[in-house]
Amino acid sequence: MRQFAALCFFFVGSLGIHFGGTAQVVTTGADSARVATPPPAAQALDTTQQKGFKHWSRPAKAAFYSAVLPGLGQAYNKSYWKIPLVYATGAVIGFFIYDNNRKYQDFSRAIRIRFDGDPSTIDAYAEDNVYGVGRPNDQGSINLRSSRDFFRKYRDLDIILGVLAWGLNVMEAHVDAHLKAFDVSEDLSLQVKPNLLPLTGVPTPSYSAGLSLQLTLK
Repeated sequence: MRQFAALCFFFVGSLGIHFGGTAQVVTTGADSARVATPPPAAQALDTTQQKGFKHWSRPAKAAFYSAVLPGLGQAYNKSYWKIPLVYATGAVIGFFIYDNNRKYQDFSRAIRIRFDGDPSTIDAYAEDNVYGVGRPNDQGSINLRSSRDFFRKYRDLDIILGVLAWGLNVMEAHVDAHLKAFDVSEDLSLQVKPNLLPLTGVPTPSYSAGLSLQLTLK
């Protein structure tokens, strides 16, 4: 909405408004005095240079809250029904990360014990039908390494998926805050009307014929 209003403002300015003066005449009766005034662009710049969290837009705050604590931005947007979805997704991804990492560590430990050169140490899979030491061509150790690599790969993929889910949670809060501020009522209208536009930077009050875009909000 703000981007659209800015585009309308630019379009109206291109039709008839001239912002070139750095001074204007202020009449207070019989006499007049010339006072220096900054151009409108500079005035707008001063308002946009405000910093600090309290000056952030609502979508920016929602995204920040969700980045700090997933689901907090959804609560800020009053979309409370989305919070269980956020944490259910995190719980599922977290379980797979834990389970794949546990199995990866288990197979890695078995490989270290089997090849540590100490015959007195026996790994947990030494007598297994798939990973045992008595299989031909040392197939048991090959299967052990394959399983270790398999679970390490899917653990890493689950971590990446968790980061993507976190980013999606932040993006959803940001977009939802934008949509809640978007007006889609029947009172919203846009009209083009002829208008007399005041000229700035001239010694006497002057006007220029042009067109104006009128955006009506509820």
